[in-house]
Order: sequence, then C-alpha cells, then structure tokens
Amino acid sequence: MPEANPTGTDTPTPSHPATHSSRPATPGVPDKPALEGLEAKLTERWLDEGVYRFDPETSRSQVYSIDTPPPTASGSLHVGHMFSFTQTDLLARYQRMTGKNVFYPMGWDDNGLPTERRVQNYYGVRCDPSIPYDADYRPPAQPAKNQRDFDVISRRNFIELCEELAVEDEKVFEHLFKTLGLSVDWDMTYRTIDDVSRAVSQRAFLRNLGEGDAYLAEAPTLWDVTFRTAVAQAELEDREVPGAYYRYAFTADDGREVHIETTRPELLAACAALVAHPDDERYKPLFGTTVRSPLFGVEVEVKAHPLAKPDKGSGIAMVCTFGDLTDVTWWRELQLPTRSIIGRDGRLLAETPEWITSEEGRDAYAEIAGKTAFSAKEGVVKMLGERGLLDGEPKKIMHPVNFYEKGDKPLEVVTSRQWYIRNGGRDADRRARLIERGRELAWHPAFMRSRYENWVEGLNGDWLVSRQRFFGVPIPVWYRLDEGGNPDYENPIVPEDSMLPVDPVAEPAPGFDESQRDQPGGFTGDPDVLDTWATSSLTPQIVGRWSRDDAFFANVFPFDLRPQAHEIIRTWLFSTAVRADALHGCVPWTNAAISGWVLDPDRKKMSKSKGNVVVPTDILEEFGADAVRYWAASAKLGADTAFEVAQMKIGRRLAIKILNASKFVLGLGATEANVLRDSSDPVLVNPLDRALLAQLADVVAQAGSAFAAYDPAKALQLTESFFWQFTDDYVELVKDRAYGAQGDAQQASVLAALATTLDSLLRLFAPVLPFATEEVWSWWREGSVHRAPWPEPLPVEGDLAMLSTVGLALSGIRKAKSEAKVKQRTEVLSATVSAPAGQLAQLKGGLGDLQAAANAREIVLDDAADELRVSGVELAAVDA
Repeated sequence: MPEANPTGTDTPTPSHPATHSSRPATPGVPDKPALEGLEAKLTERWLDEGVYRFDPETSRSQVYSIDTPPPTASGSLHVGHMFSFTQTDLLARYQRMTGKNVFYPMGWDDNGLPTERRVQNYYGVRCDPSIPYDADYRPPAQPAKNQRDFDVISRRNFIELCEELAVEDEKVFEHLFKTLGLSVDWDMTYRTIDDVSRAVSQRAFLRNLGEGDAYLAEAPTLWDVTFRTAVAQAELEDREVPGAYYRYAFTADDGREVHIETTRPELLAACAALVAHPDDERYKPLFGTTVRSPLFGVEVEVKAHPLAKPDKGSGIAMVCTFGDLTDVTWWRELQLPTRSIIGRDGRLLAETPEWITSEEGRDAYAEIAGKTAFSAKEGVVKMLGERGLLDGEPKKIMHPVNFYEKGDKPLEVVTSRQWYIRNGGRDADRRARLIERGRELAWHPAFMRSRYENWVEGLNGDWLVSRQRFFGVPIPVWYRLDEGGNPDYENPIVPEDSMLPVDPVAEPAPGFDESQRDQPGGFTGDPDVLDTWATSSLTPQIVGRWSRDDAFFANVFPFDLRPQAHEIIRTWLFSTAVRADALHGCVPWTNAAISGWVLDPDRKKMSKSKGNVVVPTDILEEFGADAVRYWAASAKLGADTAFEVAQMKIGRRLAIKILNASKFVLGLGATEANVLRDSSDPVLVNPLDRALLAQLADVVAQAGSAFAAYDPAKALQLTESFFWQFTDDYVELVKDRAYGAQGDAQQASVLAALATTLDSLLRLFAPVLPFATEEVWSWWREGSVHRAPWPEPLPVEGDLAMLSTVGLALSGIRKAKSEAKVKQRTEVLSATVSAPAGQLAQLKGGLGDLQAAANAREIVLDDAADELRVSGVELAAVDA
C-alpha cells in the first residue's frame, strides 16, 4: 500500500539524494498543526487588535455598511442562525479585503412578545398594569409551573425583568457568534429596547404623525384573544383546521326561506347583511329586499357583491361584523352597520345588543352572552337544533383559518381604536412608489424581488402598529380629557424631542402634573406599545445614528447591504422600505441578500415546534467553526439547504488539509520573499510553474467576480477545486526541484510558484475558513490575513491545462504501482505515456518533474493516441 507523507497524500517524498537532506524546522510553524483551540485564541487576538473595527473617520465612498439582522434575544439560537449569519459574514470579509471600511454591527431584538413570554415562564410572573411598582421586588427562586400561581407584578417591575433577562440571553448569543467567527465590530452593538432605540423609534413615529403618515382610527382589527393584542396583516398565518358547515335559513317577508351555510354560527347575532354575486340568477330577485335572521329575529338586507362565490355553499353568504377579512371588505364597501358581539377577551358581549329587539331574540342571546366563541357556537347550534331550524347534519370540512404567527387560537376581528402607518394598502400611488423602491434594489438572488412585489400588490390595509402589550416601545402620545373624562383622540399631545424616550403611562403629559392623570379636565397616556416591527424597521436609523450624528449617518446610509431570510421579506424588508421612503425619500439599502431555510434530512424546514432543530453549540464543538462555515458557504443565496453533517466533515478535512499542506509548502523553503509581485519576474524558468500561476490568475479573477456578484458559493467551489489540484498534483510533482535537486534556478522558480500560490489561496479561503487561514498566515506573514488585500490576478503566460495533463500522467503511473502492490517509492525503469499532440507538448514541458515525482529512469512520450493513457510500466525488482 502507498505510504503517507507530510502533505497528506499517498505519494512519498521523492527518493533523490537531495530530498533526504536534513532541513531545520520552519520558524513559526508548529510541529503538529491542529484546528482545536483556534477559535478561542484567534477571537481574542482579533478583539485585542481591532481587526474588524469600523473607522468612523471616513467618507461614504470608503464604506460598505451592513444592516445586520438582530436575532430575537429571548429565543434560542438554532443552526439556521449560523447558516444565514455566516453567509452575511462571507460578504463582509470579502468587502473588507477589497479595501472597504466595513460597518458591520450586531443587534439584539429584545422587545416585544417573545421576550414577554420568556420572562413570564422563566421567572413565573405575569403583568398587571394596575398594580403599583415595587422597588424591592425580586422574582421567586422557584417559579411556579402553573400560570395561575405566577406572581402578579406591576408593568414597570415586569419591564425591569425583561431587560434583565434579555441582557443575559444576549451574552450567550454573542459568545456563539464570536465562536463562529463573525467579523462583527463588537464595539457597535445595539438593542431594540434600550434608550437609544426607544428614542429613535418614537422620533420616527412622531415624524410620521407630523407628516400624516401615522394616524389613529377606530376600525375592524385582527385580534389575538390569548395575547390580547392587535395583529398586523404581515403577522398572519393560515392554518388548516377542522370545521363544519351549518345550514339554516333566513326568512323573507313573503315567507320564502333563504338558506346560508356558515362555519361560524356563533356570529349569527352579528349578522349585518346577506350577500350574493350580482350575476347569480337565484338571488337577483332578493337584492334590495330584507330577510329576518333565525333565533334573533333581526332584519337584514340582501345585497350584491362580486366577491360572493356562487359555487360556495348555498351561494349566498351571511356577512357578520366581523367573521373574517372578507366581511370587513363587504362591511366597508357596502356601508353595512357595525354589529360587533365579540370582545377583546374572545367572549361574546355580556349585554344584549341594541339591534336585537324582540323578546325571543333577547332571550336567545341571553343563553350565549359572556361565553367564549367556542361555547357560543355550541349554544347557537343547540338552539337551532332544538327549534328545528338546522337543515341537515353539519358538513365536516378542513379549511384555512387566520392565526397570529405566534398564537394558538384563531384570530377574531374586533372593532378597536388603533394606530396605523400608511404603507400603500389604501393608497395606489404610495403602493406604486413602494413597488418602484423594490426595483431600485439589487436582489440576490434576483427572483426574490417578485416576493416583495406580490406582497405589496396584495396589501388590503395600512400597517397596524399599536400593540396591547407591556414590554415594547411606548406610543409617545397623551390625550386630553374633557370635563366628562372622555379622551380627545383627534388632538393627541406629543412630547418635545428632548423628552424622548418617554413612557406616557409613567410620565405626565407636557403642561400637566401626575395628579391630573385620568382625571376630568386632565390627561391620560396612551397605554399601548409599538409593534416590534415598527422599531425593527428602523435598524438602519438606529445603528446609523440617525437624528443623533448627522455626519456618521451620511457615511453609512443608504446602507450597502440588507441580509435576511426570505420569509420576512413581507415584514422586516418591506417595513424598512416603508420607513425609509417616508423619512428619507429613498431606499434604505442598495443590495438585499436573501438566505434560504435550513432543512432537516427529510427536506422539512427546521423549527422548534417540529422538534427537528439542531443545537449550534453541539456541532461547533464536534466539527469546529470553519467546518460549519464551509457548509453554509457551499449554499447559494436564497437556496433552501439541507443540514448535512457530511458537508461539515468535508469542510473540516479541507481546513486540516490547509494547515498540513501549508506546513509542508513552507517546509520546502517558501517564504514571503518568494511571493511574486510582478508577472514579468524572470525567476519563473519552468513551464509547469508558469502553468500553475496562469491557472491561479484565472481562479483569482473568477472568484473575485463571483464574490462581487454576491455568489460566494461559486467562489468557494472554484478555489477549492484549484486547491486540491495544487496539493495533489503540483506539490507532488515539484518536490524534487523544491529541494534543489535540479539546480538553483529551478529551485527559485518553484519556490516562487509555491509561495505565490499559497499567499493567494489563503486570501481566497479567508472569508470562508477564517481560523485555519489566519493560523497559517501567522506562521510566515505579519498582521492578519483578514486585513490583507483581496488577491489580484497575476498575468502570467502559461498553459492553463498543463498541470492537469501532467498530473493525470502521474496518477496513471501511481495506479500501476498500486496495482502491482508495491510502494510508491519503487523505481520505474521505464513507462510510456501516450497522448494527443496538444497534451504531448504539455507533457514535454513537465517531463522532468514527472520523472522525479514518479521516480522513473525513463518515460517515453508517444503521440499515437486520442486520449492520455499510461502503459508499459516496468518496475525495478523489489525485495519480497
């Protein structure tokens, strides 16, 4: 079997006398290079030396700014974070090596519902804003498991716990990201709930309010009854759930029965009209007439609308205020009365609605008053059945229902007063402008732009930004109370800019004192907070120091890059475009790099709910950061990618090979002084050396073009392919010359080729494998490879295919030795290599290296072949 050798391949050091000379160990190169321990050692070095520090003393043309996604600090990191953040880091490292002053901060999204839920469960507490603040409060040492036994605390105490836990969570995240090798400037981190972010978010909201882009309105609102908060269109999620169609009749004045089929009989008391398609001949005679509802005896009109579906159910729909978003459309466009019966707690109103006037109707409503929607449905169905009003048995179905993406119960549509920001949902001109903003961006990959445009074109309302939660950015307004204690919502009181950030629930309105809060003639603070996206949509303004440092902001905005996942194009990307358009009249960045999902081996998206998430710390410990980064770097932007341990193993082998091969190359005598700076340097006297460097120049040019086109996966593929050819073919072929067996000129030529190639390969691999490349760089170069310039193609004239041809001939001779079951150092007395004329010329140029590497006395070249093949290998006799 072949023997191992220092480069990690099966070919030994050639058996020429010169190769056996004793060589001293290369200064700075460890005896046994290893990946273990590099992450901790090099991370500390990078921090100490400020390798990734952004220089604020700059100009806009020098800067490459990245609007980094702030992960939810209250969640748990999963492998998808490592995947997407690595893809961003590849681009950051490349831009830095091209000479850009890279602005690459890290943020933590620590406001909003996820943090609240984690705090509730972690500490065993729940918030009640009516409870006074306790300055000495500490949560229980052993939190209760049942929520009914949780400590009930004030809003301010609850917020303090949120901030306390978020900071601890962020430390865990930061450690993991540092271990992964993200080239972030850790002096420039931000949080979406600190004073800076609150002030920026409130300032932007007040700017929107002053420009008429934010407004308060009483309107139908999607509502999550569990979390007691409004939900925006972008936070909707359709889920297939079991249901049933219930069929019953409304009665016309002439006694005719008009049957409807509905999945929500509990809303019968909220019916405002029946609607059928204008062309439906069955119902045309009824348009404009009235019918009476069963059980409640309420008169409603029959109307026509094109959204009605003749082939769905009975073809005529019961419009309730509000069963779903289609009901909202009908209510608005047909100008129907508002008859809401479901409150914010998900229960039917306790008082009988005024539009139910008959005694029988009021008695029927009393049986379902105050019940949950589910119990009310059971009650209505029971009453319909007892009175013989149900037509047949319910038809069981599966149908899509709106859920809040983080909720467990179907959403209700309730009428409430909420804050909105205009986003084009009700304004064709603004919608067209925002679509145009999307077209101003360079999308990577390009097809992702359609997802943005489809979302904008499908908007049916403005962006609802108020939330009925506790931990978030307070909406910075107060309302005057008249002498009857009624708020004046039309003229909100706003703070001076110097007051920001403010909490209207804890601070009095300007011109009032705290004693006047909630008193007639006094004021009341808006109790709601802004949707978390209303703050996250301002990450460019938060990290770019908008409204705090105009010069700094001008040097980073519009940002160069927004990297993010494709599923939040409709939320984070679009909302950021909305805010930049309103505040600055431009796009917030010039490039959008969209990452795909990480899939499990069954090609299913990884998620905690499915139980198929991989813990990042486990794979980092097992394979190392470079290996994990290699897996992420192998995937194209926008592509959903399977979690593959096999790919990480390949990455780890590559990183180890870089260490070992570099040690061997440096051990051959290559030094920094051998690196070529000029292609005309006369040192290159061997055609195989020129061939190698010509091929290197081609790879450098293509890899650079791929990175510039936001395709690091292609750059990696090109670099890796060349690297293996370099180590498996070139290094094996030239050892004899490198040791000086063919004279000083040939030795100088090969050392120049070795040093120049190693220098470029380390730079090409640096964005993907930062730890292995930095370690090797430190063995023979000053400074950091990550501050070294991206390699430039060195225009060396050489045959690009020569190395492959000579390497193929060497492989043929190796194969012959393996088949003969002799050691690779066995001498070849003679061999014949047949090849077409073009390859024959390449073999002649590399014949000396081929003979030395194969330990061959004679190699005969024959052009009588249409493809390269090795034959007639005669081996020297070997001892048994």
